[in-house]
Formats: sequence, structure tokens, C-alpha cells
Amino acid sequence: MITSRDVARLAGVSQPTVSRALRGDQRVSEATRERVQRAADALNYVPSETGRSLSTRVTKRIGVVVTDLTNPFYPHLIGPLHDELEQHGYRMMLFTERSETAVASQRLLDRSIDGVVLATATIGSRLPDDLQRRELPFVFLNREAGGRPADAAVVDNELGGRLVARELAGLGHRDIAHIGGPAETTTGREREMGFRLGLSEAGIGLPEESVRRGPFDFDTGYRGLTEILAGPTRPTAVFCGNDVIAIGAFNAARAHGVRIPEDLALIGFDDIPMAAWEVFGLSTVHYDLGELAEEAARLLVRRIESDDDPEPRRTLFTPELVLRATHASR
Repeated sequence: MITSRDVARLAGVSQPTVSRALRGDQRVSEATRERVQRAADALNYVPSETGRSLSTRVTKRIGVVVTDLTNPFYPHLIGPLHDELEQHGYRMMLFTERSETAVASQRLLDRSIDGVVLATATIGSRLPDDLQRRELPFVFLNREAGGRPADAAVVDNELGGRLVARELAGLGHRDIAHIGGPAETTTGREREMGFRLGLSEAGIGLPEESVRRGPFDFDTGYRGLTEILAGPTRPTAVFCGNDVIAIGAFNAARAHGVRIPEDLALIGFDDIPMAAWEVFGLSTVHYDLGELAEEAARLLVRRIESDDDPEPRRTLFTPELVLRATHASR
């Protein structure tokens, strides 16, 4: 196996000089760096990231915590996140344990990574506090953890909920239901709050019997709409906490003979690619998922490499309504 010592002999320099030259250390002259690079190329030498991390205490690895990879929302974040981190020279390590506590007790806090992307944080999570105590940089992506100041790339969820409320009220809907995400998530709480505020501005109430909450998955939408349809008052419109819930509700409507949008207007949130499929044509709240993930990567890399600003940076994305085929006037 070719080692840095072999490169050093061929280039006529010391082994430490090879290491410094290949990582672009400015203390090594350009002529020496070029000579070392030619020798490395001739020997087909690939520097060991393990050895480099031992000497520099920099691993060039980022941990990404996602607790539910079966949800079709997250792959559309992970792809752009991976590509942006790679452009900055970092490798992505995916942690998919169901429990954040289990993640924290295992590999996030042992300094085998340089930073963490928290994509499924909950309001009561202890993990952000643990990371801060260990001085391990992290960024919130999509969700935050309820008031903890930290770098974050998030959407104006409250505004998104207001936009949906105004649209439905403007179309004449008064019997309106909501199938939202978990109450322990900022996305679930903020979207519902914005929706309630928007309805209130139009003089419309949202009674608790017309609300269902659960994980951001298909089952929540299917079960939630099934229960609402069995209630005493059938809504003419439903706002769902995300597109995955909305597609579950869409399927429940079909199963119960409810026509969308003729009998029931349906609006989601996130605008994942599946929402635009012709079979759904889902009206939804749109923001740029890819740019959201890329911004989280940039915030984290900046924090790791040039932490010259102690104040957290929070990038707030402005959503907009995308009206397709699942909404109609009352």
C-alpha cells in the first residue's frame, strides 16, 4: 500500500511536508506543493482521512439526524444537503435512529464528527443542549427545538398557515378542518397557529373536534380524515400539516366516496415533488426544499470553519401558495 512516506521519498521532502502540502498549507511553497502533488499522482496516492483527522482534530464529517427515512419528505432534503456539504469538502453521515436520546448517547458526542444537522428536532429534545455543552456545532434544518438560539434554516410556517386560511375563506368555506403534525414540533405548532389566526381574521372558528394531529405521515392523514368524516359536521375544506398527510387524506376521501375538490377542498404544505403528480395535483404551500437544505449546510460549515460571530444565524424562507387541482370554491 502506497503511503505518504513513499511520496516523500519520490518528491525529495519530509513526510510532514507531504502532509502539509497535500492539505494546502500556505507555509509550503507553491513549487514544493506542485512537486509533492506530481509525486502523489505518479504513485496514485490517496491521503488517509483517518490519519489526517488524528493530526488536525478535524474529521471532515457531518452527522445528519433524521428519525424517519420512510417519509418521502426527507430524501428531498438529504440529497441537496449531501451535495452542498460535498462541495465544501465534507462527508455526510446519516443517523436514522428513532430515538434522539439513543443517538446522543452513541456517536454524535464522541467528537468523531465536526458538526450536526438536526432535521427532526422536537421542542422537548435534550440533544441541542447536549451538543452545546460539548461545543459541537449544529444547525436546525426545517424544525427548531422551541426557543433555543442556534443556527437555523427554516420556513415561515405561520405565514404559510395564514395563506391557506385566507385562500379557503376567500373561496367561501366556513366548515373547515385541520389535520396537523405533532404538537411537540415547531412545524406542527406554527402551521396550525398561523392557520387559526388566518381563520380568526376572517371570522371563522376552528373547533377542536375538527382538528386531528399526529406524525407527519400517510396514516395521520388517512385516519384523521376518516374520523372527521364520521363526525356530526362534514367539512368542505381541510388544511393538512404537510403534503404527506394531505396525500393520506386524499386516499381516505377516495375510499369514502368524497370527491376532491367538488365535495372537499384539500391543501397541503411543503410542495414535495409527489404533490405535483397528475394523480394528485395537490394545492399546497411551496418553498424551495433544495435551497433550504443547502442553506443549512452553508450555515453549519461557516460555523465550523470561521466561528467569528457568536450570534446564531437564522435564515427564514418565505412560502407561497401553489394552487393546483385540489381546491375549489364552496
